[in-house]
Amino acid sequence: MPRMDGGGAGGWAAAVERGWPMNPPWPRQFSDPSPRSLTAGRAAASITDDGHNPPLDPRPASPEVTAMPLSPTADLEARRAAEGAAGKRDYVRGVFSQIAPRYDLLNRVLSFNVDRGWRRVALAALGWSRRPAGTYLDLCAGTMDVAAALVGHAGFHGDVVAADFAEPMLRVGRHKVAGRPVAPVAADALRLPLANAVVDGAVTAFGARNLADLDAGLREVHRVLAPGARFVILEFSTPRSEIVRGIYALYFHHVLPAVGALVSGHRTAYRYLPQSVATFPVQEELAARMRRAGFVDVSWRSLTLGIAAVHVGTRAAHGDAAR
Repeated sequence: MPRMDGGGAGGWAAAVERGWPMNPPWPRQFSDPSPRSLTAGRAAASITDDGHNPPLDPRPASPEVTAMPLSPTADLEARRAAEGAAGKRDYVRGVFSQIAPRYDLLNRVLSFNVDRGWRRVALAALGWSRRPAGTYLDLCAGTMDVAAALVGHAGFHGDVVAADFAEPMLRVGRHKVAGRPVAPVAADALRLPLANAVVDGAVTAFGARNLADLDAGLREVHRVLAPGARFVILEFSTPRSEIVRGIYALYFHHVLPAVGALVSGHRTAYRYLPQSVATFPVQEELAARMRRAGFVDVSWRSLTLGIAAVHVGTRAAHGDAAR
């Protein structure tokens, strides 16, 4: 039996030597030699190193947030990033790294805690109970709310790879997955350090609109999914009702940026949020782009009067597993 405390040649230790999961002491949290913990070694063993993502800084995230002054240039950068201009990747990574210490607090306050219910819907759509001992991907994992919720389900005996390119977000959320079969990985969603067809399902919550190239991101998820596995996208959307849309716009474009700036200390991060939602594909278009990326049985449903939506697609069971 391989040691799971980072000292053996197998399991987590071998993966850490490849430089992908969180550097020690993070992998040491999987020291309990139970079958539940040992399954995490399968997720780590699937992680490969192509040299495109730097090793993680093991230091804890600083609780301090540096106030970012609002300027016409900063506001323009936020708007251009939301529209998908060159430099979006660096902008998004920088913003989420800066607001990481207060991200969870802001999520709860600004969503009135409704976001937790949305995540439950997304995990139900994932259909993990079909393969409760499988390996799952939490894409754009942030502070790992989704990963923590998934491994916390009664009957779940698998493991989760939690990938995000904003390392401070992962470090802030490390307490949520302590002692659990979750492999936090600093990686770009467009270039995942995973072999072909190795995960039994994938989910992203509020991360799809932050991708520098949405279509490339969809294709990359399709590549790492096993045949028959599902991909679930939980994302904000624009309500169809004119009345709801008016109230939503008032809150999203005025109240949310003001409160977000006050609490986070970042003057443009919560201006980027509503702008990125406004430029994200509507439900029908996102479904069409998922189909173009190779997904089948694509469906979607609106949540909370159209404020958010859940899309589900499947990698064809009889498709080319190496695609």
